[in-house]
Amino acid sequence: MKKIIIFLIVFIVLITSIVISGKSWVFKAVYTTYLQGYTSAYIEDFKFFPKNIIENDKHQKWHTSANYNIAKSPEYINKVHNDLETVAYLIIVNDSIIHEQYWDGFSENSLSNSFSMSKSWISTLIGIAIKDGHIKSTSQKVCDILPQFNKGNNCQITIQDLLTMSSGLDWNESYYNPIGQTAESYYGNNLNELVFSLKSVEESGKIFRYNSACTQLLTYIIEETTNKTVSEYASEKLWKPMGAKHPALWNKDREDGDEKGFCCINSNARDFARLGKLYLNFGNWNGLQILDSIYIKKAIKPADLQSFNGGPNMNYGYQFWLTEYRNNSIYYARGLWGQYTICIPEKNMIIVRLGRKDGKELENGHFNDLFLYIDASMEIISS
Repeated sequence: MKKIIIFLIVFIVLITSIVISGKSWVFKAVYTTYLQGYTSAYIEDFKFFPKNIIENDKHQKWHTSANYNIAKSPEYINKVHNDLETVAYLIIVNDSIIHEQYWDGFSENSLSNSFSMSKSWISTLIGIAIKDGHIKSTSQKVCDILPQFNKGNNCQITIQDLLTMSSGLDWNESYYNPIGQTAESYYGNNLNELVFSLKSVEESGKIFRYNSACTQLLTYIIEETTNKTVSEYASEKLWKPMGAKHPALWNKDREDGDEKGFCCINSNARDFARLGKLYLNFGNWNGLQILDSIYIKKAIKPADLQSFNGGPNMNYGYQFWLTEYRNNSIYYARGLWGQYTICIPEKNMIIVRLGRKDGKELENGHFNDLFLYIDASMEIISS
C-alpha cells in the first residue's frame, strides 16, 4: 500500500511539473508513441495529427521497364531490408520503373511519413516562389518577409542561410531529448511561437548546422509570400502538374495551425520519386518548366560553408544531402529512419526507400545503409 501511495505521489508531481512547465504536448507524445507500442516517431503516426491535403489531378503514370522485376535482389540487400524493416524499395531508370518491392502490407498506394524528406520539397517550393516572382532572391533577408522575426542579429539571416542550414540560430537538433526543441516541434501545437522565439547566436552564412527550424521558417516565407498554405502551393505547383497518383497529407501542429514543413509529407514511393525526376530533368516536367534550372544547380551543389566539425561543407546544398560514390555525384532527400529519394544523374536513376529503421551514421554525416541501397540498385540494373 505504501509503495502505491509513493507511486501516486510521484506520478501526480510529474504530471503537475509537466503542466506548469508549459510542455503539455508531452502527453500527446506519450499517447502517440508509447501507448501505441512505439518508442519514437514512426511512418504511420500521421493518423494522430491534424493535416492538410495536397490535392492531385490527372494521374500521369510511370512507364514500366520491359525488365520490370526480372533481376533478383542481391542477398545482402534482402538482409538489410529485413533487419531495417524496409516497407518500400523502388528503382527508376530513364523514367521507367525497373524494380519495385513492398513489405509489411505496404503497396504502391500506401501512405508513409516522409519525415525530413519534406525539407527538399520545401526548398523546391522556395525555388518556384522565386521563379513566380513572390520572392526576390535567395539573398533576400528573412526579416523583410517575416518582420516578427526581427530580433537582434536575426535581421542578418537570409533565405539562403536557411536553405543551407547556416542560420546561426539557437536550435538543438536532438532526437533523443524527449522535452527538447525537436520533440516540441514534432508533437507540440504552437510551432509559430517556438520558431519565432529563436535568436541568432553565431554569424549566419558561415557554418553548416542541421536545423529543422530553418525549414520551418522557409515554410512561413512560402505562406507569407504566396498567400497560400504550403499544401495549396505544393498542390498547384507540384502535385497536379507532375501527375501524382494520390493526394498527399501534410501534418500540422494543430487544426487551425501550420504545416510542419520541416517534416511530415505523407505519400507513397512512386509519388515521392517524382521529385527525383523533376531534378534529374533540371526542373522540366514533360515540357513544362516548373523550377528554374539555375536554382537546381545551386540546390545540388555543396554550399560554401564550414562544416560543424571544422572542415569544408561537402554534404549539403539547398535542403539536399550530397555525396560522391562509385564515381557518381549523388544528391538525395533524407528523412528519419532511412526515408530516401536518391538521384544518380550519371545513371538517370532514382531510388526510393521507405522503412522503419536506418543504418549506422558515419563520420561524414551520411548513413551506411544509403550506400547499400545504391550498391544493390546498381547490381539490379546491370543484371
